Amino acid sequence: MALRLICLNAWGGRVHEPLMQYLEAADPDVLCLQEVTHVAGSGCGWLTFREGDFKLPQRASLLEDVTAILRGHHAFFAPAARGPLYDGDREVASEWGLATFVRWGLPVIGQVQGFIHGDFPVSGFGEHPRPRNAHGIRIFRGNTGSAVTIVQMHGLRDLAGKGDTPARLAQAHALAGLIEKVRQPGDGLVVCGDFNLLPDSETFAILERLGLTDLVTTRGFTDTRTSWYPKEGRYADYLLVTPQVRIEKFEVVAEPEVSDHRALLLEIA
Repeated sequence: MALRLICLNAWGGRVHEPLMQYLEAADPDVLCLQEVTHVAGSGCGWLTFREGDFKLPQRASLLEDVTAILRGHHAFFAPAARGPLYDGDREVASEWGLATFVRWGLPVIGQVQGFIHGDFPVSGFGEHPRPRNAHGIRIFRGNTGSAVTIVQMHGLRDLAGKGDTPARLAQAHALAGLIEKVRQPGDGLVVCGDFNLLPDSETFAILERLGLTDLVTTRGFTDTRTSWYPKEGRYADYLLVTPQVRIEKFEVVAEPEVSDHRALLLEIA
């Protein structure tokens, strides 16, 4: 039986109802989400992120919303920062980061979580480029008698663009080190997320040393953004695998549009 994995930048739940409908219908075995918001005990459905003149609606209970949709999954939340969202003029402390959901019956036999750029900010969301983290799990597949390691990350955002920088190269080495902490010899390995990088980044050469090959670029996909994202530069999200991963299906999902990023869907034999 194939294992279905979906990777997606959830954009704070901005396209909430289509997102919930898609995840419930897709019913992934493993879901890797970036930009997940969580306000403990919030009575607000929606809050607003503010930075200068920029404003973005954020679903206060996104973590709980997805947990409710994916009944029968374990939820792992890895916050990268804690900062203010707003309910009108009222400031509300919100956590923001990665969430990984794993179907019951897929034992998590290894796990690692850590920062690949910066560290948890003491005050607010931090300065640009803001801290970023990664989360890795090693799961046992009873039907194949083997383990697969899945690592997701959200790469740092540089206001100057997506080109390589010393910080991005350091991030790549930190990610490789985190992967090595959880992966065991012989495991298939999947690495995915919103990398915030161009396809020619040195990051991919560093990950290639672990046997990883990106499926987005090598399978001819040229756009991982949706119509919610009007800017140039259509690459952001990537999914890499090692040769041990037997691919039944890989898709950069064009429809439905549930974020400003497209979902990446992988089915493993």
